Amino acid sequence: MTRYILTGAPGAGKTALLRLLERQGHAVVEEAATDVIALEQALGRDQPWTDPAFIDLIVALQRQRQIAAQGACFFDRSPACTWALAEFLGFEPSPGLEAEMTRIKAEHTYERRVFFIENLGFVTPTAARRISYEDALRFEQVHIETYRRLGYDLVCIPPGELEARADQVLENTPFQ
Repeated sequence: MTRYILTGAPGAGKTALLRLLERQGHAVVEEAATDVIALEQALGRDQPWTDPAFIDLIVALQRQRQIAAQGACFFDRSPACTWALAEFLGFEPSPGLEAEMTRIKAEHTYERRVFFIENLGFVTPTAARRISYEDALRFEQVHIETYRRLGYDLVCIPPGELEARADQVLENTPFQ
């Protein structure tokens, strides 16, 4: 089963790219962290990312979505992104995150080629995305270092027109 990861800093355009790939007929899997944040905020926890348990909530939803995914698809982030997030937030990787990383490595869950969606030069704040552009740049570097350390090969997708970015992704897959 072919599972490609789209990763990058907050606000880099991953979700828009995912939407376009979906419109073109490709199966996609939504980012878990944004949905965890939305639910936690609806439950009255305004900044759930300040609690180390936040990482395990993301991991659980990522695993649920990954297991439910059928056939070849594109994932908006992966547990490796969650590892990078834990590092960025200053949290030790939880036993749940470590176990998930061990599982996906042993099962070869994701393709080793990962699409790194480069930042657009700005960040638009949302209820879930409260990161400054400067912090997003630091987080981008943590992602790069984490994925490389974990043995993934990054295919950099530079800023540009959305359709051109989608074409660059598809040129590096058998889906062209």
